[in-house]
Amino acid sequence: YSQDSHETLSHEFSLLFGYTSLGHFRITDSQKWDKVDNMERENHSLVSEFILLGLSKSQNLQILFFLGFSVVYAWIVLGSLILVTVILDSCLHTPMYFLLISLSCIDMILASFATPKMIVDFLQKQKTISWWGCYSQMFFMHLLGGSDMMLLVAMAIDRYVALCKPLNYLTTMSPLLLSSYTVGFVHSSSQMAFMLNLPFCGPNVVDSFFCDLPLVIKLACKDTYLLQLLVVADSGLLSLVCFLLLLVSYGIIIYSGSLANAFSTLSAHITVVTLFFAPCVFIYVWPFSRYSVDKILSVFYTIFTSLLNPIIYTLRN
Repeated sequence: YSQDSHETLSHEFSLLFGYTSLGHFRITDSQKWDKVDNMERENHSLVSEFILLGLSKSQNLQILFFLGFSVVYAWIVLGSLILVTVILDSCLHTPMYFLLISLSCIDMILASFATPKMIVDFLQKQKTISWWGCYSQMFFMHLLGGSDMMLLVAMAIDRYVALCKPLNYLTTMSPLLLSSYTVGFVHSSSQMAFMLNLPFCGPNVVDSFFCDLPLVIKLACKDTYLLQLLVVADSGLLSLVCFLLLLVSYGIIIYSGSLANAFSTLSAHITVVTLFFAPCVFIYVWPFSRYSVDKILSVFYTIFTSLLNPIIYTLRN
């Protein structure tokens, strides 16, 4: 055969097996692209802002969402009147109502860390948030979420102490309120510690209406699989411990008194716990999925729970 066909065959063999005609090892395409990718990362400036995709791309839906969520957020702010009522009425200066104040305050801040920006973004064509703004959202999300979980545990213990050990009520409940915020701060700080050294040099699009930690971690320019597991384990462990403490408290209350009395005491609390933990469990069982249902649950978790909690406890008390 001709010299041209010999060169063609040699070239094809070199492509298949990664060797040149001289026997030297040839750099494969994947290695070449890895090198190019590393050079681009080194030369690429760090991400200074993130793009939020929001709830929908439809302009008509965004206008509808703007009107609807504006009304919902106004009602949440009105729910803060519980704070004013308890402060002004000296008869309500008891640990139980201080717990209600704390729950109302956390709910209002939990709804405020992302909702006002989301409402404004419905009118914006480009929905962006700075890196530090994104970091702040994630910090307050876990701070308030962790504090809210522990506060629900404290409120369950409040019902137990009020029914079973009323003489120890004041001495028992005061430290519990402080511990709720302490646990929330430690939990949030541990989650944010994972974020500090992550490099962000490429994609910066977050498929949500706020910076959610699992979604942001996926954008880092390194393998974050182990880090994702640690984040889920941290949040999952706190949720599991709180849920088990709630079940133990419920069991003790039911065992210590009549079922009717226990249900009357716990009905509002069980309703709030269900509203809080159901979306939380679903989100962290499938934390890295891309289903749109995650957005719906995030809205329910951060907004509608804050709207319903004051209504439930105000009607109950």
